[in-house]
Amino acid sequence: MDLKNLKELGLSEGQINVYSAVLELGISSLNKIQEKTGIERRNIYDILNKLIEKGLISYTIEKGKRTYQCTHPNKILEEIKTKQALLEELEKEIPKIKNLFELSRPDIRAEIYRGNESIKSLFNEILEYKKSFWLGGNSFEEYKAVPKSLQIWFQHWMKKRAEKKHMMYDLVDYGTWLKGLEPNKTKKHKKMYYKYCQLPKDLRSPMVVIIFGNKVAQILWGEQSFAFVLESEKIKESFMKYFNHFWKGKKIEG
Repeated sequence: MDLKNLKELGLSEGQINVYSAVLELGISSLNKIQEKTGIERRNIYDILNKLIEKGLISYTIEKGKRTYQCTHPNKILEEIKTKQALLEELEKEIPKIKNLFELSRPDIRAEIYRGNESIKSLFNEILEYKKSFWLGGNSFEEYKAVPKSLQIWFQHWMKKRAEKKHMMYDLVDYGTWLKGLEPNKTKKHKKMYYKYCQLPKDLRSPMVVIIFGNKVAQILWGEQSFAFVLESEKIKESFMKYFNHFWKGKKIEG
C-alpha cells in the first residue's frame, strides 16, 4: 500500500515506511520490521519511538521483548481533522496578512522571478486581475525558446483565464500569434476573452512586457525563463502610453 501522502501529516519517508511495514505485518517484532523495511536497527528504534509519540503505533512487552502494532486508523483521521481546522484558521487570517502586506509595500517595488515554476506563479497572479496587456514578444520565439511542458501548461492557463473572463489584450510582434488564436479566428478570440493586434514590422523583441494591476513584468523566455517585475503606478501608466500608441483603435484604460 502506498501511504506517501502521510507526509502531509509531518511524517518522514522513514516513518512512513516503518508504519506501512507494521500495518502489513500486524503485531511485529523489531527483527521483522527491519527485514521488511531494510532500515538499520538503531534508526528503526528512533522511528518507532517517534511514531509512538505521535500515537500511530503502540507496543506491548512479553518476556522482556517489545512487539509493535498500529493504533486504530481513526488516529490518522483525527490528525487530518486537526490539520484541516488549523488551515481553516490560517485562511481566516489571510485578509489581515494582506492588509499588513499592503501597508508595508513601498511606492516602487521590484521582484525577480527565475525559472519556469516561478513564472507559473507570476502568471497565476495575473489572473487575480480583470485584464492584462501584453506588449511585444513573438510567441515564445516561435515556440522554440521554452520546453514543451511549459507550452502545455500555458494552454491550460489560457483556458483557465477565459473561464475567469480575464481579458487579454495581445499586442504582438508583427506576423506572430499564439497557437489556436490566429488573427482570422475572431469568433474564437471573443469566446476566449482575447484581443489581438500587431506591432509595426520594425519593432521586434524576444522579450514580452505584461501590464496588470500596477505591475509591469518583463519576461525573457528560455529553458528556465526569467522575469523582472516592477510595481509602480507611474511606471505602469508610462508603459500603457506605449501600448495605446501602437494599439489600433480607441485608447484602452489599464
